[in-house]
Amino acid sequence: MGQEATTVVPSFLLTKEDIVAPSHRELGANIGKKVPPKVIMAQIYARKTSPDKGKSHPCHYGYAPLNVITPASTVAAQIVLGTGAAYGFKLLGKKNVAVSFFGDGATSRGCFHEALNFAGVHKLPIVYICQNNFWAESVPLRLQTALTDLSDRAKAYGFPGISIDGNDVMLVLKTCKEAIDKAREGGGPTFIECKTYRWYGHSEIDPADYRSPEEVEYWKKRDPIPAYEKYLLDNELITQEEIDEIQSRIRKEIDEAVEYAENSPFPQPEEALEDLYYEGGENA
Repeated sequence: MGQEATTVVPSFLLTKEDIVAPSHRELGANIGKKVPPKVIMAQIYARKTSPDKGKSHPCHYGYAPLNVITPASTVAAQIVLGTGAAYGFKLLGKKNVAVSFFGDGATSRGCFHEALNFAGVHKLPIVYICQNNFWAESVPLRLQTALTDLSDRAKAYGFPGISIDGNDVMLVLKTCKEAIDKAREGGGPTFIECKTYRWYGHSEIDPADYRSPEEVEYWKKRDPIPAYEKYLLDNELITQEEIDEIQSRIRKEIDEAVEYAENSPFPQPEEALEDLYYEGGENA
């Protein structure tokens, strides 16, 4: 909560064929890519109807039909996969784009630098989106890097880096659209640093007592969702009645997704031995 604009908005701009390389728990990117909520809920519940057939850790959302790569818990691993997908698009001459999401902590990992360096050399059609929430779990940004703007890292790899307010929906929309369009037309990669904040701890067992209450309250007042609602209302692009109807529809969709997941079967133990190898026919 607090970071929704950084993932929902860029994913919403993508086509079905474009690829998302998400990090662990990247719910917003899946929603933005239009992954059905019941599929996401089945994954959380570890049911057989999940895309991973109930075999993966909860919150590793992935969905092959819409080209959302199933993430791993390994920090920054998805950046390499997204870069590889972008390389594939270029080799095949396709006008598709990959988008990879990651946190500020990932920019200190070796594979992050290797992937971006490769993307710069080959001018790959990929957009790297860093959700800088100023805390890599419990490590503050000032103990990770001496940089003020993480987007400066892109200079080392020969492509543009941009730092923006990641809680400003319209700014995220404009910036990401320009970067995605540029990548699609062969202009190469872009690194976008979205400065944002997570309200709660890194996980359910993290009390986040390494942060001050004042810091958290400051960022809660900058929540992107009510700010965007206000923008729409102020510009007469939506009515309060329409907002209420949307929220009602969303609640209904979530309730249906929970019911679907709870009524879905668990996988059987022997199914753990399935899907380990590709078993194709003689023409495979």
